[in-house]
Amino acid sequence: MALPSAWSEMRVGILLLSVLGLLSARLVGAGQDSGSVIPAESRPCVDCHAFEFMQRALQDLKKTAYNLDTR
Repeated sequence: MALPSAWSEMRVGILLLSVLGLLSARLVGAGQDSGSVIPAESRPCVDCHAFEFMQRALQDLKKTAYNLDTR
């Protein structure tokens, strides 16, 4: 009886991991309750997040420019 090659073992392992990944994704998706959704009124808007991100990026750029100027 011939031993299976490493390639065939890897293919079986990859297939098994793929199946387990798909099953776990379905279980995670099924476990979420629709009642746990945060209402839109209490969430900050996307524009607010983008503005805060850009503000922090601008502050970082100003600090970097200042540090380069002082050298």
